[in-house]
Amino acid sequence: MKIEVLKNKIILDNVDNFIPKDVVECGQLFRWKKEDDDSYTIIAHGRVINISSTTSKRIEIDNCNLDDFNNIWKNYFDLNTNYSNIIEKLSTDDVMKTSTEFGKGIRILNQDNFEMMISFMISANNRIPMIQKVISNLSNSFGKYIGNYRGEEYFSFPTLDEFSEVTVDDIKNCKAGFRSERIKEACDRLLNNPDELEKLYSIDKMDYVLALDFLKSYKGIGNKVANCVLLFAGNNTSAFPVDVWVRRIMQFYYPLDDKSDKLIEKFADEKFGDLSGYAQQYLFYYARENGLNKK
Repeated sequence: MKIEVLKNKIILDNVDNFIPKDVVECGQLFRWKKEDDDSYTIIAHGRVINISSTTSKRIEIDNCNLDDFNNIWKNYFDLNTNYSNIIEKLSTDDVMKTSTEFGKGIRILNQDNFEMMISFMISANNRIPMIQKVISNLSNSFGKYIGNYRGEEYFSFPTLDEFSEVTVDDIKNCKAGFRSERIKEACDRLLNNPDELEKLYSIDKMDYVLALDFLKSYKGIGNKVANCVLLFAGNNTSAFPVDVWVRRIMQFYYPLDDKSDKLIEKFADEKFGDLSGYAQQYLFYYARENGLNKK
């Protein structure tokens, strides 16, 4: 990968398996906006950037300097991981070959643990546009002002300390609904128990089962949400979140004795092992984008 530094812009040449649409729209990220020029504006880590691709191996990151690229975005976009090798290892049957080819530009983002915890709590039994709206409302109401980019004002996702001054009614006013009490309770628990916060930011170093049980001890966090946090913030690629789309594609194409989520997770662990999280993203994106129906 070759890096070119321009004024307020980084250009990556000869980068494999990085397609902005695949990365942004594969279900792992909520704070993004598709621009009229088909580029994507992303809000993360107190920054606003815009990513676009002019050729299959050329990525432009606007509103970014070299220090931020090296210290934030290289890890955020998982650029040190060889996705060609992952795709080769996963492509052992026709379903995975089709799914990895369809989503070949996916990279699993390394996102903030606390933001992912709250964001996926909001995602439970919710539609993506509404999830994005609630997160935007929380950020605009309680987060720090980042700045103006392309004529729009942007705010960071609230930190735990910023949530300390927020009431349940404040969260409800951001349209979080029944999730408001759970969000406030989770924030209070983290604020009042420093060891809990340390655990949250150490989930990438914890055993998968231990980390899963820790997250599920919070009200509003079930198996699917916990696995999403582990995968998209904990860098635990053994996680295999099961939602409606993953359930459909697994039940449709694979020889499962029954159709329970528990069996699907067990099957995925035996079939994909430490690459389960990557497999989940390819399968999810392919099933959702192609509207896979139940058999």
